[in-house]
Amino acid sequence: MAQSDTIRVAVNGYGVIGKRVAAAIDAQGDMTLVGVADVSADLRLRVASRKGVSLYGAADDAPRAMERAGLPVAGGLDDLIAAADIVVDCTPKGIGAANAELYRRKGKPFIVQGGERHAVTGHSFVAESSYAGALGRSSTRVVSCNTTSIVRTLGALKQAGLLRRARGTLLRRATDPWESDRGGIMNTLAPEPGIPSHQGPDAQSVDPGLDVVTMAVKVPETIAHLHYWAVQMTRPAEKAEVVAALLASSRIAPVRMADGMTALNSVKELMADLGRPHDSLYEVALWVDMLRVQGDELFYAYMVDNQAIVVPETIDAIRALAGRITEAADSIAMTDASLGVGAVAGLGFPD
Repeated sequence: MAQSDTIRVAVNGYGVIGKRVAAAIDAQGDMTLVGVADVSADLRLRVASRKGVSLYGAADDAPRAMERAGLPVAGGLDDLIAAADIVVDCTPKGIGAANAELYRRKGKPFIVQGGERHAVTGHSFVAESSYAGALGRSSTRVVSCNTTSIVRTLGALKQAGLLRRARGTLLRRATDPWESDRGGIMNTLAPEPGIPSHQGPDAQSVDPGLDVVTMAVKVPETIAHLHYWAVQMTRPAEKAEVVAALLASSRIAPVRMADGMTALNSVKELMADLGRPHDSLYEVALWVDMLRVQGDELFYAYMVDNQAIVVPETIDAIRALAGRITEAADSIAMTDASLGVGAVAGLGFPD
């Protein structure tokens, strides 16, 4: 595909999510990364420049700071927005909401991340559940890592006609690994102050039909999140049927304690062995040998990579806003192929 025919995408914010989204955009045959904007001039931007990524200053004084640091600067944020068809905002929580008004004034479709409220865009995105509703919209919000996992797994059960209601407990990582030296918790657990925690209502912003309640506690580790779920199904079912329903989603990957996947770190090590950039687990890693069915009750646990799970969703959201790929399944297949999603299931571990 000629570059002139591709979707020109700008990324505003080159942090934990932004740099991963930018790399994923660059891997798509139907997209062109026109550049990234940031307020810093640190080593991450130097690496981006070495990779040939065009750099833009996201604040008034940012271009000059970048130039003083010896970085090549293509312009300011207005210049980047003008060069793009769609803007993906990966800035810290709260900044994306303020930037939304700028994107609207510039007449550019945009995507914000899950740290922003649903009201910022009026639409919340998980590809398997709300792709159609995002087609041709001026904006959408890719929901948080935990919410993405909830919608994927419960959506798969719902699609199979098995979901009545779900109650989940989330063990949340304390901070991103990049910021482990700056904050977080140690030698304690910090429960969210209310029940339900915010992830359940957030999942309902994607699919209002979900009967879901979540509880969450922050734990002293940085690798990933761990979810435990108790689900009442619409009827009694066999384990094989439930597992098949969940794994019908390409973005739910089976892992097994029996194969050495005994903890979050071992799953991350598998991602490194597979050659994933940043050891990224794009899928929900579901322990299939831990899963239990008792009549119409279902119990299971899975891992969420907070730095990676929203990356394929963001790629699909770009296509939805552009309106060029109208079927969710087509976009998901393209994204999965480009990022190697499905490689875990493809290892063919025996049941």
